Amino acid sequence: MSAILTPRQAEELNKAIIAYLTVSSLPESANALRQEIKIGDNFDDATRKKYEGLLEKKWTSVVRLQKKIMEQESTITRLQSELDSATPTSLARRNQDPASWLPRSPARHTLQSHRNPITCVAFHPIFSSLASGSEDTTIKIWDWELGELERTVKGHTKGVLDVDFGGPRGGTLLASCSSDLTIKLWDPSDEYKNIRTLPGHDHSVSAVRFIPSGAAGAPSSGNLLASASRDKTIRIWDVTTGYCVKTIRGHADWVRDVSASFDGRWLLSAGNDQTARLWDSASGDPKATFLGHEHVIECCTFAPPAAYEHLAGLAGLKKAPPASSSGEFLATGSRDKTIKIWDGRGTLIKTLVGHDNWVRGLVFHPGGKYLISVGDDKTMRCWDLTQEGKCVKTLDEAHGHFVSCIRWAPSRTKEPAATNGDTNGQVNGVSAKGPDAVAATKASINCVIATGSVDLNVRVFAS
Repeated sequence: MSAILTPRQAEELNKAIIAYLTVSSLPESANALRQEIKIGDNFDDATRKKYEGLLEKKWTSVVRLQKKIMEQESTITRLQSELDSATPTSLARRNQDPASWLPRSPARHTLQSHRNPITCVAFHPIFSSLASGSEDTTIKIWDWELGELERTVKGHTKGVLDVDFGGPRGGTLLASCSSDLTIKLWDPSDEYKNIRTLPGHDHSVSAVRFIPSGAAGAPSSGNLLASASRDKTIRIWDVTTGYCVKTIRGHADWVRDVSASFDGRWLLSAGNDQTARLWDSASGDPKATFLGHEHVIECCTFAPPAAYEHLAGLAGLKKAPPASSSGEFLATGSRDKTIKIWDGRGTLIKTLVGHDNWVRGLVFHPGGKYLISVGDDKTMRCWDLTQEGKCVKTLDEAHGHFVSCIRWAPSRTKEPAATNGDTNGQVNGVSAKGPDAVAATKASINCVIATGSVDLNVRVFAS
């Protein structure tokens, strides 16, 4: 004891033990210790009261500190892992450069109100509104900046499977689709009044996406909406008339997801037949079929032009396609636990392995360097396209249950820019006019991600 405690510390410990034994009704043990250490009459009632409870306090403090130390060691290990996998670029000015921003735990807001699993989320292109759809048949509108529920939108009679903002220029609409076989259009400027219901699909409608129109860099002004269904078809609707203008057939099973290129020229679909397919949105003709997954494909998305230079390197190309060209690269996520990156001709470029369960959602970073995924392993994973798709960051407990969906908030620019019909929030219409355009895109990136889960929570990750 003398090697560890000073004489004064040893004396205080002995007095604390005697006080503890006395209070614990162990007088014989207390007297034996007093005689053995020869403390004698120096230990009176006043001294006992002074040392009462001291031993217990010290003991609980040590346990609490040990727990804190273990938590800190865990945090250090995680941060060291992030540091080891970070690139020099991401370390330099990581907080200042939106193009290198990645989501971090904890989430800024955890939004709670749904009574059944959340299936989809979508950001309003202008305001700080976030829509979430659920198996509880409702759509909830949140202010994602404040973390507050604004309203609950009711109308569907079965679970809501997808939502998307878009529509005619100057008249943003919210589209939703459901297991009740319908698509509904809601007007955010009129308290989310249901202005139109689009019947026509013969089974559950799995996904809806507005289709932008116009050349790259032009404002998104499309009146068209694409939908994917369990009836094996993709339908294109005119939201101003409510008519179905085209039905695209080709999938052999349930079509789970649909996405539009930034200029609206191409549609990408994927589903239970384990294929993804690229279509000409004007004619409905197939351009390419993507074969390689070994299970249902849950999600698909186009890569933004900002990612072309990195994906061109992955594909072994000496020169990246022009930023004005759409449908050059895309990604799919599957129940086979993998993510596959393809070129627009159907060639597999890279398979990303890391998820321990179904991959349920994908979004490209607007800056072009990363692909972010979520899945039923409860994680969010960030893949670095500049490091051949290496997983450089994992949020292990993004949610407490399966993570069903992910969206990136639309980028905000002073000049009008086309947003991806996928509404992953990228400003994808980067004009091919050199570094100034790219710099403008980086400056406009809105570093906000929303996810939804079977745990009934919507989470907002923001810088």
